[in-house]
Amino acid sequence: MSSSSLHLEPITSARGQITLPGSKSISNRVLLLSALASGTTSLHGLLDADDTRVMQSALTALGVHLENQTRDNESILLVQGCNGQFVNNTADLFMGNAGTAIRPLTAALAILGGDYHLHGVPRMHERPIGDLVDGLKGIGAKIDYLGQTNYPPIQIGSGHLLLDQAVKVRGDVSSQFLTALLMALPLTAHPRDICIEVVGELISKPYIEITLRLMEKFGIKVINNNWQSFVIPAFKHSQSAVYISPGEFWVEGDASSASYFLAAGALGGGPLMIKGVGRESIQGDVAFANALAMMGANVTQGNNWIEVRGVDEAGLQAIDIDCTPIPDAAMTLAVLGLFAKGTTRLTGIASWRVKETDRIAAMECELKKFGATVSSGDNFIEVSPPETWTSPIGGVDTYDDHRMAMCFSLAAFGPVPLEINDPACVSKTFPHYFDELRSVIAVSK
Repeated sequence: MSSSSLHLEPITSARGQITLPGSKSISNRVLLLSALASGTTSLHGLLDADDTRVMQSALTALGVHLENQTRDNESILLVQGCNGQFVNNTADLFMGNAGTAIRPLTAALAILGGDYHLHGVPRMHERPIGDLVDGLKGIGAKIDYLGQTNYPPIQIGSGHLLLDQAVKVRGDVSSQFLTALLMALPLTAHPRDICIEVVGELISKPYIEITLRLMEKFGIKVINNNWQSFVIPAFKHSQSAVYISPGEFWVEGDASSASYFLAAGALGGGPLMIKGVGRESIQGDVAFANALAMMGANVTQGNNWIEVRGVDEAGLQAIDIDCTPIPDAAMTLAVLGLFAKGTTRLTGIASWRVKETDRIAAMECELKKFGATVSSGDNFIEVSPPETWTSPIGGVDTYDDHRMAMCFSLAAFGPVPLEINDPACVSKTFPHYFDELRSVIAVSK
């Protein structure tokens, strides 16, 4: 695979079986919780990709001991917990473009105090963090912006925390701000309950559900008051630690990554089985399977697998759907709009604007290269399929965004060849994506 572009001939069928890499959302959360806990945690099925390597590098710089082991041909990461206080109280931390790493680490380090410099790639310095910082500074944390206000890079110091009033955070920009506060505030070992109040509508609730369920695995049960406020229980001084390692933890497959292969099974006839997520998944993006079924795909699920066997005789149908619960997998639905009869309308996607790139603008631009009719706004995109398919001149641009590259590989189920520029950007979450795709497809000769 060239680092500059990847040529794809039209795909004629897709069938077989895929075992998914570990969930990014779960992997980075559980890495931090394991690091903060008492005891050693053995992590099974952890995602090995750029974003999780960023988190591991940061934890190592903070003095957390990580050890890779192999047992019965399985890779396991042992995380020796630091019992709620990092060994190193000063560090320079490069966070790449990993939102799931910089945001919870910012909160944890601001609560614990020290001397920390957090920075990343240029795009990271364009991704907002101000609402999280405002919430933390509101309780006395010391955080300074080193560049543009409300964006990284930042410098964290030691503040004087006051937790007698509710901690407030906006919920309509990124659920990662609330996740960060939920995971960090127990570290205060506060003798009274701590209340977090959500200002505005909370988006991406399933990602908060992941956070709450993982925190419970590590001994903290948060009270969820209808998504408007959250109560972290008072720390009892009879407790030995805030977070307690569960000993062993198995990371389920990445549901966002599953969407590409589920879509391939619909477009390519199947049967195509995805192993690693299913009915028992704690990830919201597993609901993509239901949206795919609404479009006419034949979908069946087990506890830990989903299988797609093509589409109904009527073919793929356009849908109008609120994608607030599935913001990442919604990108796959947008590309499926190239193939569906009618106009596919996706709403609830305002968070696309502040992801690895402005995904609404990027998606509109690239879909139009195939001849699709596309319109968009701050919180929606509409896609009508091409009357005549065109092969994108200059290739499909991916904007250093892993999900753009993976989504648009599905356009190869159309009648025209295409080039995907910078396919290596998939290393952020799924380094072997194109190898896995090749293993289940056939192409026209």
